[in-house]
Amino acid sequence: MFTRKFKDIFKDDASIAGGKGASLGEMINNKIPVPDGFVILSTTFDKFVADAKIDKKIEEFLRSVNLKKVESVNQASVKIKKLITSIDIPKDIKAEIIKNFKELKSKFVAVRSSATCEDGASDAWAGQLESYLNTTERDLFENVKKCWASLFTPRAIVYRFEKGLNKKEISVAVVVQSMIQSEVSGIAFTVHPVTKDKDQMIIEAGYGLGEAIVSGSITPDSYIVNKKNLKISDIYIANQDRKIIQKSTTGGNSWVKVLESDSEKQKLSNKQIIELAKICINIEKHYKFPCDIEWAYFKSKFYIIQSRPITTL
Repeated sequence: MFTRKFKDIFKDDASIAGGKGASLGEMINNKIPVPDGFVILSTTFDKFVADAKIDKKIEEFLRSVNLKKVESVNQASVKIKKLITSIDIPKDIKAEIIKNFKELKSKFVAVRSSATCEDGASDAWAGQLESYLNTTERDLFENVKKCWASLFTPRAIVYRFEKGLNKKEISVAVVVQSMIQSEVSGIAFTVHPVTKDKDQMIIEAGYGLGEAIVSGSITPDSYIVNKKNLKISDIYIANQDRKIIQKSTTGGNSWVKVLESDSEKQKLSNKQIIELAKICINIEKHYKFPCDIEWAYFKSKFYIIQSRPITTL
């Protein structure tokens, strides 16, 4: 078995589904509104590396890393990534991936890396690994390999050495999830990350796909909600003049201008803010720890794209 559907994954499956994959499976099994998908298991990546006989080469390149010499990190990264992306995925693995892809009945999917040492309370690979939105069947396998290779970006290599993870067996799973073409999207923190007030949560919202906020390319709206009485205590409305949307029917993403009449509007209504807050509070209650949640809103419905522990508290 090279893949596993979300419905067959739970929070204790991080060793094979990675932190992201395990969290999505856990949430979908607890009636949280998560877009459907499947995970290409970390054991599949391990098999790919072993069968291609590149494991020793990867170890050799990692041993050449000297954190005091940035160039050694970059060189190791380039060599390892080239090694991984230049090899064909075996036919039996491809066949199982395509079968699952077709069962999703979604022309476009999000393909995301999910490291097996990911999203714990002390280790977070957020922003270290790659994601590819609006992926089609045509570029699915290339993006899967890019996700595998992103375990060895310069940032990820530095992170594993700084955290002492280079002594651990680290692998990577890949999440393949139905794409939500969000009208509005953003991030929610179930504990205020600045004031650390456990009774307050903060929701950030912007037009278009969430990549714009996650990458820091736009300033989002922010709404502070009191979790005890579900009252909105503060609203900040940001002027947003551009957003990321699906590029075309062939896939990919592009920046477009926001209509001038919409740019200064509040991105979520007060009613929508409370609806989303309730979903996020349920996620926190389930996990029993403060959560950093990525969400999307499309055709009058909220979807949860990801949830991880807040590591900065």
